[in-house]
Amino acid sequence: MPDLGSLQRSPYMFLMLGAIFISAAVVFTCTGKVWVRFNGWVYRAKEPRAFWVNILILYFVGVCFIGGFLFTVGGPSN
Repeated sequence: MPDLGSLQRSPYMFLMLGAIFISAAVVFTCTGKVWVRFNGWVYRAKEPRAFWVNILILYFVGVCFIGGFLFTVGGPSN
């Protein structure tokens, strides 16, 4: 079984972070509230624009991490 140090150096860290961000976005979308740094909770019913912007950011960061993983693993064929 690999130790934590080897997982942090491997490209699988990008995949794990992407899965965490997308999972958080799904959970926050279903609950209707999202945690915003320095601002606390933002509720979908009270501030819909801020809520959806923050959800979009979570999805985007997750997709970027997964894209980074795919680029690292597959990479351009030189």
